[in-house]
Amino acid sequence: MEYETRKGRSGNPPSPRQNVRKNLDFEPLSTTALILEDRPANLPAKPPEEAQKHRQQYEEMVAQAKKRELKEAQKRRKQLEDRCKLEESIGNAALTWNQEILPNWDTMCTSRRVRELWWQGVPPSVRGKVWSLAMGNELNITHELYSICLARAKEKWKSLPTSDSGADADEIGLSQADREASLELIKLDISRTFPNLCIFQQGGPYYDVLHSILGAYTCYRPDVGYVQGMSFIAAVLILNLDTADAFIAFANLLNKPCQMAFFRVDHSLMLTYFSAFEVFFEENLPKLFAHFKSNNLTPDIYLIDWIFTLYSKSLPLDLACRVWDVFCRDGDEFLFRTALGVLRLYEDILTRMDFIHNAQFLTRLPEDISAEELFCSISSIQMQSKNRKWGQVLQALQKEQERGSPVLKR
Repeated sequence: MEYETRKGRSGNPPSPRQNVRKNLDFEPLSTTALILEDRPANLPAKPPEEAQKHRQQYEEMVAQAKKRELKEAQKRRKQLEDRCKLEESIGNAALTWNQEILPNWDTMCTSRRVRELWWQGVPPSVRGKVWSLAMGNELNITHELYSICLARAKEKWKSLPTSDSGADADEIGLSQADREASLELIKLDISRTFPNLCIFQQGGPYYDVLHSILGAYTCYRPDVGYVQGMSFIAAVLILNLDTADAFIAFANLLNKPCQMAFFRVDHSLMLTYFSAFEVFFEENLPKLFAHFKSNNLTPDIYLIDWIFTLYSKSLPLDLACRVWDVFCRDGDEFLFRTALGVLRLYEDILTRMDFIHNAQFLTRLPEDISAEELFCSISSIQMQSKNRKWGQVLQALQKEQERGSPVLKR
């Protein structure tokens, strides 16, 4: 009757959840309360053993939580300390480069101390200057020449018909006689250059700069024209140098024998470089070399992309710049030494893969590759075979190529 009376007063029957809550003298406020508090009065009390067990479990949970929190705090502290040490190291190195090395470049650049600093990575603030000095300017290109080539490129762009942005080299129909026509190809590739950075895409701050340098080079060297992969090299230089200086470094870099062989697609010379690479591959990593041979995985499958872009497309940008640092110091040899360092770093993985998976792995390297681990791997590579250095092996193979040796024929 009392229930009916209350029901009539309220007008709405109480919900089952409200009934349950009214019948409970106890409502847990948290997991902690659920474990530690006594049971409600309408339930049997916990046995002492169970209560003790629950308290012990709770104390263990608290201890584990404190341990995790302490560990995370220590990790954050260490990351902060490492970052501070790195920034301090970079700052000190920048002072050394600016005050001691760069003013006395000709006398100090070959010293042991400078070579060791070079290996550790050139500070970003002086990287462009060091690269320019190391690459040199054998072509004697001036800022004025860059302006002339750029003006010519702009005139050429105006005279070119507008083409579909999805067209490729075959559709545009380039002729060997007029490689300047490859100016049109530049637009297709700029948007593919470091797409994650968004600074080289149309509307980005460096889109016009990259477009200008590539166009100017195409007019400077119409016999070479624009080749896929050049945009990545030019982009890295733009990030470290002023526009005109980036063009000078770009033209001189592509004029190096190895780069010219690849960008002019000199098949016989490219084959010679691959053969020289395999000599040191077999010397340093015989097990992996045999595995690649048995799977018919030839160097061109993975090396072409690495060499064409100087690793700027294959490695994280900061790591690629560190590779560039030593490449500027050691020349073409370091590009192939880096390739062997990559193969050594992932040797265990690669020896367990078949042709398809090896090719996929090497053409798309892991994004979390460690700079220290890679350079440690590179340092263990010996660029000497039967008392012959890289240059000597390459020269000997070139002579065999000129004589038409069957060893270098595929």
